[in-house]
Amino acid sequence: MSENTSNQDIFCVVLNDEEQYSIWAADRALPAGWRAEGTEGTREECLTRISEVWTDMRPLSLRERMAGELAR
Repeated sequence: MSENTSNQDIFCVVLNDEEQYSIWAADRALPAGWRAEGTEGTREECLTRISEVWTDMRPLSLRERMAGELAR
């Protein structure tokens, strides 16, 4: 993100196929491999949303692999 952003800028919560979250400026095209999660707001609102939903920081592929090993 640019250092010129302010708290008044609007961001959106984005996530990738590994279910990793980030924020992105709402007025910019999404980067390849990322999709909008549905939340828009200030930087702080988006970071709060991420802290509520992203409770397991492990990538999806790692969680699935570990779950498969536990099932054996």
